[in-house]
Amino acid sequence: MAEITIIGTGAMALLVGGQLARAGINVRLLGTWQAGIEAVNQHGIGIVKNQTPHYYPAEAYLGLDRLRDTKLALVLVKSWQTEEAASKLRAILSDDGIALTLQNGLGNGEILRAALGQERTSMGVTTYGATLLGPGKVRPGGEGMISVQEHPRLPALTELLLTAGFALQEIADLSGLVWGKLVINVAINPLTALLGVQNGKLLESPSIRQLMGMAAREAAEVAAESGVQLNFNDPGQAAEAVAEATGNNLSSMLQDIRRGAPTEIDALCGAVVREGKRLQVATPVNEQLHMLIQGKVDLGRIEE
Repeated sequence: MAEITIIGTGAMALLVGGQLARAGINVRLLGTWQAGIEAVNQHGIGIVKNQTPHYYPAEAYLGLDRLRDTKLALVLVKSWQTEEAASKLRAILSDDGIALTLQNGLGNGEILRAALGQERTSMGVTTYGATLLGPGKVRPGGEGMISVQEHPRLPALTELLLTAGFALQEIADLSGLVWGKLVINVAINPLTALLGVQNGKLLESPSIRQLMGMAAREAAEVAAESGVQLNFNDPGQAAEAVAEATGNNLSSMLQDIRRGAPTEIDALCGAVVREGKRLQVATPVNEQLHMLIQGKVDLGRIEE
């Protein structure tokens, strides 16, 4: 039976793992969340559609011993967990293996490459969404796409994703899609987390829509100065289109804030600010959003 190791037990790890398990693939999760590990081992991965959970068998581990000599790995942890994930993969990934990251933000691929080498690391971007409902249980957020950068070892892994029903494309240069998703994320995620609303609610306020556009344009300007060509012309309109298409979704950052967990703000707005300073591009809106989210985390979770 085909086998894959997924680093993570959060929403995206459960969504991808559940669909792979449903397709008959042996899924093994490696995480640090005790309750999530126990739920998967007891019930399987629960994917909830139309209020009905469907469970698919999988194995979940806190330790590394049962996962050594992994050949195919997916990295689906939060950006602030990438260093730890890279360390674990260095211990379990076989010499001829491949690890594919589908994480948000900038810098994850560089961390993995430093630990595993170019020959064992591949980059990807996904527009699939998911909401974590509890330990081992997730609700899909609608249709999406997985885009991966060409790599000679990747076909064995992408074949499994295609078997599981994911839409997938392979491209030579991923930078435009990575930055394009970053532009969207800095416009939506921090504001939904600060306001405590679903993505679509942002569009009901002209002031918030203006702020979304300002954050998106700053990120797009940094991308342009970096020599990256985005796959859209108007960053503000692109962000609004995604907010509308995912109107009922809770952003991953809002989910993190509500759980009292660290957020990915440093790999989103923080990355835009750092790159902006390096390239001498002003990013005041992203800088303020970065500080506000950090302050929100410092002051405690949002009351639901």
